[in-house]
Amino acid sequence: MSRRPLLDLPPWLAHALRTQRGPVPWSAVVRGALTAGPLLLAALGLGRVSLGVVAAIAAMLAGINDRPGSRRASVKRIGVPALAGAVGLCAGTYAGQYAGPVPLTLLLTVLGLLAGGISAVGPVASSAGTQVLVAAAIGAGMPLPESGWQRGLAFLAGAGWLLALRLALPTPGSAGGDFRFDGERAAVARVYDAIADLLEAAGSAHAEDRRAAVTAALDQAQDALAGPRLRRYASSAAERRLHAQYAAALPLAEAATALAWAGETVSPRTATGPRRLADAVRAQSPTGPLPAPDRSAPALRALDDALLHAAETFDRGDGRRDLHTRRRTARQLLTAVFGRGGREYGLRVALCFGAGVAAAQALHHAHWYGHHTHWYWLPATAVFLVKPDLGPLASRVLCRAAGTVLGALVFAVFAAVLPRPEGLVVLVAVCGALVPVATRHFAAQTAVVTVLVLALVMVGGEPQASAGRIGETLLACAIVLVVGHLPLPGQRGGGVRQRLTEAASAAYAYLTHVLGEVEAVTQPGGVARKGDRAGAGDRAVRWTLRREAYRALAEARTAIALSAAELPALARHTAGTDEVAALLERLVDTTTACAVHLDDTGRLTPRQTQHLGELLDRLEERRERVGPTVPPVPRPRVAA
Repeated sequence: MSRRPLLDLPPWLAHALRTQRGPVPWSAVVRGALTAGPLLLAALGLGRVSLGVVAAIAAMLAGINDRPGSRRASVKRIGVPALAGAVGLCAGTYAGQYAGPVPLTLLLTVLGLLAGGISAVGPVASSAGTQVLVAAAIGAGMPLPESGWQRGLAFLAGAGWLLALRLALPTPGSAGGDFRFDGERAAVARVYDAIADLLEAAGSAHAEDRRAAVTAALDQAQDALAGPRLRRYASSAAERRLHAQYAAALPLAEAATALAWAGETVSPRTATGPRRLADAVRAQSPTGPLPAPDRSAPALRALDDALLHAAETFDRGDGRRDLHTRRRTARQLLTAVFGRGGREYGLRVALCFGAGVAAAQALHHAHWYGHHTHWYWLPATAVFLVKPDLGPLASRVLCRAAGTVLGALVFAVFAAVLPRPEGLVVLVAVCGALVPVATRHFAAQTAVVTVLVLALVMVGGEPQASAGRIGETLLACAIVLVVGHLPLPGQRGGGVRQRLTEAASAAYAYLTHVLGEVEAVTQPGGVARKGDRAGAGDRAVRWTLRREAYRALAEARTAIALSAAELPALARHTAGTDEVAALLERLVDTTTACAVHLDDTGRLTPRQTQHLGELLDRLEERRERVGPTVPPVPRPRVAA
C-alpha cells in the first residue's frame, strides 16, 4: 500500500520544490570553468576589462543553454540564441545612447512584443527571444566605453568560445571510437532501451508511461541527428550508420506500441532483441544473434520483421537514412508567432519588459541607485520571470526571489573577504562551473547567476550592490505577478490551446493517412484495404506523420502540465485540456495498432473500429471545452 505524503502541497509550491535529478554533467562543468573566468582573466591582461565582462556574460548565458545532447544539436541550441543576444546588445546599446527615457521604453517594449511572439515557435526560439531581451537591457543599462558593434563582437566571442569547447572536447565515456557522435550514439541507444522497457511493461499499468518514454527518446534522438550541417546529407560513415540505426528503430517502436495497446503481456525474452541492439549501438559492434519472438499475432509478426530488418541494417552498417522530419513551412512559423499562443505570450512579455524598463528608468533618473548607473537588472529579471518554460508563474517568482536573496548575500560575504580582482575572477570561474549543475532548479540557477554577474560588474568597476539587486528583483517579481494575472484581450491559455490544436491536427492527419483517402474510408462496403499499398515510401510517410503526432502531443502535455501547476486563477483557464490530450494520445496509439494490423491483414478488426469511433466521438464532445481544434475526420466502417 502506497504512503500518502505528509503535506498535500498546492501544485505551484510543489513545482517550486521539485528538483531535477541525474548524474553530474562533468563535461559541461569543465567547459563552464574554462569559459567565463578565463575570458575575464584574458581581458584583464589585455586591459579591456569591459569587453571581458560582456564576453563572460555571453559565456554564462551560453552555459545555461549547454544541455546534454549531440554536438550538432548544440550548434543550434547555443549558436542561435548567441546571435540573437549579439543583435539585442547592439540594438540596446545604440537605443540607450541616442533615445530618451520615453522613446527607449517604447522601443524596448516593441522589441519585447516581437521577441515574445517568436518565442512561441519552439525551445530554441524561446532561448533566442530571452537572450535578445536580456542583452538589449544590458546594452541600454550598462554604461561601457565600447560602441555597440564592439560589444556585439565580444558577446559572440564569449558564446563562441564555449561552443568551440563543446565541439572540440570529448565527453566522458567517448575515449574509444569516433567521439564526435557520442551524443547521437547515446540518444539512439536510449531509443532501443525505451522500446525494450515498453515491451516489458506491455499489459501492465506502466505501459502508458513507458510509451511516453519511447516518444521522448525518439524526440531526443531525432533532434540529436537533425542538427545543422554544411551538407544536406550525412557525410561520414559513422553518421550514416547512426541514421540507419535510428530509422531501424521506428518499425520496432510501432510494433511495441501496438503490443502495448493490445493490453496483453508478452514473453520476457521479447525485450532481449532491442536490448542487444542498444548495446550494439553503444559499443559500435555487431548485434550477434537476436531471439525471434512469437509470431502468433500481427503485432508480434511486425516486431519480428522489424528485428530482422534492424539486424540486417546493423550488420550492413548502412541503410535508410531518413530521419522522418519535415521542415516547418513559413506559414506554420507565422501561425506560431501570430497565433493565439504567440499573441498572448508576446503581449505579456512586452508588458512585463516594458514595465521593467520604465520602472528602472524612473529609479535611475531619480538617483535611487546612488553612485552606480547599471539599471539593467530589473528588466532582465522580468524577462526570466515571464518565461513559461521555466515553470508556473508563482513558482518562478518564488524561486527567483529566493535565489536572488541567497546569491546576493553570498556575494556580499565573498566581496568583503576576496582580493580584487584575482579573487573575483576565481569566483567567476567557480560559478561558471556550477551553472550546468544549477540549471536543475531555477532557484539554484538564480543564486549562481546572481553571484557570477555581481562579481563581473564589480570587476568592471561597479561598487558592491547586493541590497539594490534584491530590491530590484522583488520589484520585478511584483510586476510580473500583476501582469501575469491581468485580463488581456482574447481567451486565456492561448499557448496551451495552440499546442493542443497542433497536436489534434497532427493526430488526425496520421489517422487519415493510415485509413487511406476519406472517400475510400467512408464507402458503405467497408474500409479500404491497406496491405496492397503499404510500400516502403508509404510507410516512410506514415512514420513521419506518427513522429509529428507524438511530438506535438508531448509538447502539448508539457504546456498543460505547467498550466495546471499555476495558481487557481490561471489554471482554471485550461481546465479539461489534459483530458483532451489523453484522448488524442489514445487515438494515436490506436491508429498505430491499426496500421500494424492493416499491414498484416489488410483490414481492421471490429474492436479497433469501435475504439476509433468512440475516441472520435469523445473528442468531438470535448471540443467546446477547450475551443475548436480541427474538423472531425470521417468514421471508419466495417462490413457487416
